[in-house]
Amino acid sequence: MPLTVATWNINSVRLRIDTVARFVDAHRPDVLCLQETKCMDGQFPLSDVKRMGYDHVAIHGQKGYHGVAVFSRHALKDVERKPFCGKQDARHIAVTLAEGPAAGTRIHNFYVPAGGDEPDPAINDKFAHKLGFLDEMEGWDALKVGDGKSKAILVGDLNIAPLEHDVWSSKQLAKVVSHTPLERRRLTEVSERGGWIDMMRSLTPEPEKLYTWWSYRSPDWAAANKGRRLDHIWLSPALTPAMKSFEIVREARGWDRPSDHVPVIATLDF
Repeated sequence: MPLTVATWNINSVRLRIDTVARFVDAHRPDVLCLQETKCMDGQFPLSDVKRMGYDHVAIHGQKGYHGVAVFSRHALKDVERKPFCGKQDARHIAVTLAEGPAAGTRIHNFYVPAGGDEPDPAINDKFAHKLGFLDEMEGWDALKVGDGKSKAILVGDLNIAPLEHDVWSSKQLAKVVSHTPLERRRLTEVSERGGWIDMMRSLTPEPEKLYTWWSYRSPDWAAANKGRRLDHIWLSPALTPAMKSFEIVREARGWDRPSDHVPVIATLDF
């Protein structure tokens, strides 16, 4: 039986709840993980989510910033909201699927700090925060899944394009936050030391370009196509036999009042 899991940095769930509904109506993922929801838990548009067919919702929000959420057609259990770097930022939520074809699978939904504009932790606290966040991800035992038994999925806006062909020009972006050599190395270390499999690149290896984000600053994002792959889907080795396909919903970048990120949908076949 298939399971579809989507990840999307929505850049304000209340502002774009109709956009979420449009996506759900077209693609109907079993699980939808959102980042940058930008609202407190008590203000979350839960009634709209219920109308989309998601009876099971886990949210972790804060006023005006960050925020993550999981919508599911299957029951959830063991909800966890982990703080990082001594901050109460809403950048992580984890759930376990309690029923359905992937029952027992743990899903981690992350929104890694963007890191500001200057890639130097000595002068940029935001960049230092990003590196510290990655350090804590790497050291967290719950993200060690290489034992061959753990059933886990990690999704989210990780705010790093780690590979050469995850950006439109690796040479021109080498000093731009999200694609600096230091960030690329650190995200790769988090993935490798945790035992994760990059689903998108397993199915579509380089040198094919993959993008999930296009800047608002581009007057014609589609024609310029200066994208980056900032949104990721990682699987534990135990789930790789179920790995079937993924889809980057590029057209969503051109919808009315779009997010600068687009949804990515993973299909697993159990």
